[in-house]
Amino acid sequence: MGRGELRIYLGAAPGVGKTYAMLEEAQRRAERGTDVVIGFVETHGREHTAAMLGDLEVVPRRSMTYRGVDFTEMDLDAVLARRPEVVVVDELAHTNVPGSRHDKRWQDVQELLDAGISVLSTVNVQHLESLNDVVARITGTTQRETVPDQVVRAAEQVELVDMTPEALRRRMAHGNIYRPDRIDAALGNYFRVGNLTALRELALLWLADKVDEQLDAYRAQQGISDTWEARERVVVALTGGPEGETLIRRAARIAARSKGTDLLAVHVARSDGLAGADPAQLARQRVLAESLGGTYHQVLGTDVPAALLDFARGVNATQLVLGASRRGRFAQVLSRGVGVTTTALSGPIDVHLVTHPQAGRGRRGAAVPAALSRRRRLLGYALAVLGMPLLTLLLRTLPDLTLTNDILLFLAGVVGVALVGGLWPALVAALGGSLLLNWFFTPPFHTLTIAEADNLLALGVFVGVAFAVSGVVDVAARRTREAARASADAQTLATVAGSVLRGARPLPALLDRLRETFGLRAVSVLELAAEAEGRPARSRDEAAWRVVASVGDAPPGSPDAGETVVPVDDRLSVVLAGRRLAAADRRVVEAFAAQAAVALRQERLAEEAATARPLAAADRMRTALLAAVSHDLRTPLASAKAAVSSLRSHDVEFDADDSEELLATADESLDRLGRLVANLLDMSRLQAGALGVAATAIGLEDAVPRALDELGPVAAEVTTDIPADLPAALADPGLLERVLVNIVANALRHSPPGRPPTITGSAHAGQVEVRVIDTGPGIPEDRWEHVFLPFQRLGDRDNRTGVGLGLALSRGLAEAMGGSITPETTPGGGLTMVLRLPAATESEGPRE
Repeated sequence: MGRGELRIYLGAAPGVGKTYAMLEEAQRRAERGTDVVIGFVETHGREHTAAMLGDLEVVPRRSMTYRGVDFTEMDLDAVLARRPEVVVVDELAHTNVPGSRHDKRWQDVQELLDAGISVLSTVNVQHLESLNDVVARITGTTQRETVPDQVVRAAEQVELVDMTPEALRRRMAHGNIYRPDRIDAALGNYFRVGNLTALRELALLWLADKVDEQLDAYRAQQGISDTWEARERVVVALTGGPEGETLIRRAARIAARSKGTDLLAVHVARSDGLAGADPAQLARQRVLAESLGGTYHQVLGTDVPAALLDFARGVNATQLVLGASRRGRFAQVLSRGVGVTTTALSGPIDVHLVTHPQAGRGRRGAAVPAALSRRRRLLGYALAVLGMPLLTLLLRTLPDLTLTNDILLFLAGVVGVALVGGLWPALVAALGGSLLLNWFFTPPFHTLTIAEADNLLALGVFVGVAFAVSGVVDVAARRTREAARASADAQTLATVAGSVLRGARPLPALLDRLRETFGLRAVSVLELAAEAEGRPARSRDEAAWRVVASVGDAPPGSPDAGETVVPVDDRLSVVLAGRRLAAADRRVVEAFAAQAAVALRQERLAEEAATARPLAAADRMRTALLAAVSHDLRTPLASAKAAVSSLRSHDVEFDADDSEELLATADESLDRLGRLVANLLDMSRLQAGALGVAATAIGLEDAVPRALDELGPVAAEVTTDIPADLPAALADPGLLERVLVNIVANALRHSPPGRPPTITGSAHAGQVEVRVIDTGPGIPEDRWEHVFLPFQRLGDRDNRTGVGLGLALSRGLAEAMGGSITPETTPGGGLTMVLRLPAATESEGPRE
């Protein structure tokens, strides 16, 4: 049996109808005679979704107990034993209960597929691993349950269940998604129009990429190389020249004209591995392309137009941006150039030839270094000056040789000189050899006159071959040296990239690698003061420069203090001290400098973000505190004042019972006010780090009853299950009581009538755990962290009492005592708060 097929219903947010659409497909397949079963479906109490289950066969779930709580999961073995054709498995990103065969439900699905069973499943865009951080920034909620993108991309079908934000909010308001007591909080938080619009766009774009992959696969299978303009893609060709930034910005403007257009920058490197483009320019242009939302690519090729068009067709590009040729007019007459050739061969791809200041000015390459060392060139000249006369003397002693033999031996001498000294010594040897052959070995002797035409031809061939061989040997030596240099530069840059990626602080790692690579004493990154910009005389002053990063001994504090200065931009320069660099090394150093500027920019952005986060948090706290004081604290004050004013009034006579009721109302309101103010003060102390903790051993059988007594008659129905042999917890008794009061009060507010919360105790791995279990409406897992934020009105409170500090303060107090508070789903519905505290040892004092 072959592998099963996976069909996934993708949604932008909860409630768009993924499960409903999945069940509709299951019903359609069942009506066509397909054997379909329900492996796991979560209806979340939605009537229309539950109705879609109809008469489909449901495989019973498997019950599991984890830390004293019962859970239900899909019974994977039962589904495998049943072997249906199709199984419905909801919530692909779900995390299984510890002790299950697999950690994640998508792993269960993979086993079902391997067994030949097709699967229908659902997933929301916030569960995709690649978008997890993006969704967190948009919604403020970090999703802990994720599924790898490749799992979803590997599905045979991915269907988007789409709904406009306005329609989804109407569905929410009508009670079709959450229960009525959670609607207001959801609409004001996760289900805001902006959030839903952004999530919808993420889902559409992700699915568009999936469709694009399928299109590429189809084109590859069918051998289609023509461009299909299904999606705009703009490719910009970079040579590494100064015009690159102009081309990238022009291409970005072209791409911005259409929504969703891809921008790709590509550089065609020489396939022989020799250095061509300036690596520093390419590094800066790569940063610019990526900052404008594009991607950078590099391909190898000897024929630049062909390599460029192969890349463009491979990515299904629709437009190609090239720079106007930098070659002079005479060079353009001899050859059409890359731009014209590419345009002629582009076919359906639109080509934009962009002019720039460097167009038509010719290529200004760096001076070509000598192929061989100075010592070898001098040795070559010595061989040419001395070797040719010595060869002449040798041949004069051998009278039986013909002119042809003499020419071949002289040619061998020229080749030898070329191998040792390169082109120019070989040319000297060739010229000298031709004169010696003519004078001593060509009739009439001892004169430069040549009597026979054959001898003239032989000497001409000798000179031509000698020049050609000299040129070939020189080019080969030059290419060998360039290839070795390019290989060394590439290895250096690869080492730099690795050290930067692995380092926690990329800028110091980059500078240190630069210093080690070139044997420098010190390296500094200098920044010119703003007031010195545009003033050359001021910029030479050492006081005008600031050292933003440095490594080594006695780093230079100004450009004049170093041997080599590499400008990065108008304000930044990299200064090297210790020795002067060779001209050939400067290209690599410029690449270092460009990366140093990028690393510095990243560090500063990170510092700004770190500085802004606490300020933003403090601002949110102040805003929420003012809202809380203006709204929530007003209620108990108004109740107390109304009760006292009534008692003091002379217009109405109250009997003893009415007076007692008014006094009780005032007393209750003031107690509630006192608790609210205490919570606010404690939260302020927590955030300021000024909360004192006196931890001691305390038994839960003492702490829990105290907390219930503090809550009064409303907590009389709370059931407790604290084992007698439970170890004592290490905690501050007063703070522990506050934590328990807040957690239990939250559970009481959300527990339905006749089903009070339950408090259980257990010990595990050196910790004491307290579980406060309610069977109320519960909270979606993706909103769990929100209930621990100060002043929240979601899950941890109703809309009439409290300032939303209960669970936020409880977590802070628990962490101050070395513990933690985490939420879990109550089996059958509801929320379980788990308080974990360190277990006390005998040396930490007796139990109270």
